[in-house]
Amino acid sequence: MEEVPDHLDYGLQIVFIGFNPSLRSGEVGHHYANPRNNFWRILHKAGLTPRLYEAAEDGELLKLGYGFTNIVARPTRGIDDITREEYNTGRELLRAKLEQYRPEVACFVGKGVYTELARRSKAEWGFQEDAEPVVDGVREFVAPSSSGLVRMPMEEIIGIYRRLSDYTAEQGV
Repeated sequence: MEEVPDHLDYGLQIVFIGFNPSLRSGEVGHHYANPRNNFWRILHKAGLTPRLYEAAEDGELLKLGYGFTNIVARPTRGIDDITREEYNTGRELLRAKLEQYRPEVACFVGKGVYTELARRSKAEWGFQEDAEPVVDGVREFVAPSSSGLVRMPMEEIIGIYRRLSDYTAEQGV
């Protein structure tokens, strides 16, 4: 199965970082394509996008200053199928991408994505103000996973993403 291509560029405001693509994303070649994944609805309801986008439009979000990548590129049924070796390799590749493109904010879509990259045992929701950044100059924001399997109430998830939306509004972008 093909890897889902990154959508990265210089000057991005936010890069959204997931664990890895779903099997559905691998089939269609777009990020967050599983119909049970709430990512696109969350972005819209949190005020990060002016309308509800579809997974097939993921490349269009570059125009809004948003990019996409994952800590592991290989599509799988779930995170339990990711090997320790893939995490080790992915961690180094992701750090290199962040160092190269230097987005203003790295938004980790799931606490586990952040803890894998940063090698930390825990994280709080939102900006990681008390932690040394993995890449100097890139602010780190931890948001809940958008998977339909997450048991957190949707309004609470949207509220956390809204903090990111509020930040972007304060920055005047």
